[in-house]
Amino acid sequence: MSILVGQDTRIVVQGITGKQGTFHSMQMLEYGSNIVAGVTPGRGGVKFNEAVPVFDAVETAVRELGANTSIIFVPAPGAADAVLEAAASGITLVICITEGVPAMDMIGVLSYLRGSNVRLIGPNCPGAISPASLCRVGIMPSEIHTPGRVGVVSRSGTLTYEAVNALTQFGIGQSTCVGIGGDPLVGTSFVDVLTMFEDDDETEAIVLIGEIGGNSEQEAAAFIKSGGVSKPIVSLIAGQSAPPRKRMGHAGAIVTGKSGTAEEKIRALSEAGTTIAPSVESLGEVMKQVLRGSTA
Repeated sequence: MSILVGQDTRIVVQGITGKQGTFHSMQMLEYGSNIVAGVTPGRGGVKFNEAVPVFDAVETAVRELGANTSIIFVPAPGAADAVLEAAASGITLVICITEGVPAMDMIGVLSYLRGSNVRLIGPNCPGAISPASLCRVGIMPSEIHTPGRVGVVSRSGTLTYEAVNALTQFGIGQSTCVGIGGDPLVGTSFVDVLTMFEDDDETEAIVLIGEIGGNSEQEAAAFIKSGGVSKPIVSLIAGQSAPPRKRMGHAGAIVTGKSGTAEEKIRALSEAGTTIAPSVESLGEVMKQVLRGSTA
């Protein structure tokens, strides 16, 4: 079992004929992901990789091929419309890789999705991967992942890869890895993913990777402290040496007050009972010790 993506995932790639869409679609196909269709307006009728049909609209991919998951490689000015199209067409999981989506566009998207059965991951995210199912819906390097029982959730794409690699090097496999995105406005929160991992029988422990800016880590800490998660969690917060009021990579990684600092996030997560990893390099060893303790 996994969360979000797995054996039943039927993928439509919005923007499949663009440079990024083409590259990562090939990578996903090589990994074993089930891409049933692509969508590029005006390119309907062609075949991607001589096998995957390309349509003009997502609705056609849903109606004719049962697509239930969309990954979006549409440039920022059209990304919000791509999300709305997927949601209106019956897609239940939308993963938006696109970086630089305007905040005002996201306000409209989140308002539209509120109360619906559509789950949006991102934007500005690496996606999700469930190694045991050989299902990758994203841009992460496939070769570093290995099947296992540790769930990973992160705001940072690059740190997700480094954390997964650190776990794999210590022989610790992953159930599902999810990058929720580094923008201030995203469709899925730490709390959402923690809830999924808590309900997943195949996830034994969790890695939570946060960074400076915002207060989503404190919201996660409050949820954990309230009893929302019973499984052991190892937390890592990036940006401990970042200067104040400087944006560090992500639009959401800017410290505008005390709550956005690494120190405050580490304090909150520590008080919630999670184990703090001092660095990404130590993550594998820290998780190994936590797993030993949970089975002692």
